[in-house]
Amino acid sequence: MNNKKDEQELKRVLIVEDNKDIAMLVEKRLSKQFAVEIAVNGEDATNSINAVPYDLIILDLSLPKKSGFDVLKDMRKKSAYPPVLILSGLNAVEDKVKGLKLGADDYLAKPFDVKELVARIDALMRRVPSAQEIVKLSAGDLEMDLVSRKVVRNGSDINLSPREFALLEYLLRKKDKVVSRKEIAEEVWGHKFDAGTNFVDVYINYLRKSVDKDFPKKLIHTVYGQGFVLKTED
Repeated sequence: MNNKKDEQELKRVLIVEDNKDIAMLVEKRLSKQFAVEIAVNGEDATNSINAVPYDLIILDLSLPKKSGFDVLKDMRKKSAYPPVLILSGLNAVEDKVKGLKLGADDYLAKPFDVKELVARIDALMRRVPSAQEIVKLSAGDLEMDLVSRKVVRNGSDINLSPREFALLEYLLRKKDKVVSRKEIAEEVWGHKFDAGTNFVDVYINYLRKSVDKDFPKKLIHTVYGQGFVLKTED
């Protein structure tokens, strides 16, 4: 009885992959913590996504019958939920940019390390609200809806990329607390922070342009030598 209940409460993941070996490898690893299903072509994927409330989609791009790009495009016309992690052999920069612009939340190129895949999935799933979780976050006149994935400040819509959205969500959850670059890298991107890189600062700057530039009160602040804080108080 408990086992059936536990199965029902597992978050649901759809693997869209036509390579049987890769699909089985990923399913074997993820089935330890999720309820996993597989679609082997783009048409089946779209049908499954329209019928089942998945919590995460792992999406190949080179698929029979319908490309992964088209699957993603059709998904995002209807909803910004659930999150999508592209897992593809297409590793050119333009393919990654296209996938992220269409609404993917992360992009991992093949060949891949299963441990890295799991780490990225865990980072995404930490941001997926369950029915019991708060689905809206706010700070002052800034509001974020985690289900519709919309951000509004003082009544104006703010368009964010998936990575900017994830970063803002983390800062909102930690509002008024200083978070380090290392914490941001590991919690938002799901991998170890390399002190020799500046990608966290780059995305903080992107976020500031969207969230703070056109508003008199600035929310995102640098705490020199420590990190960043989203402040709700002056």
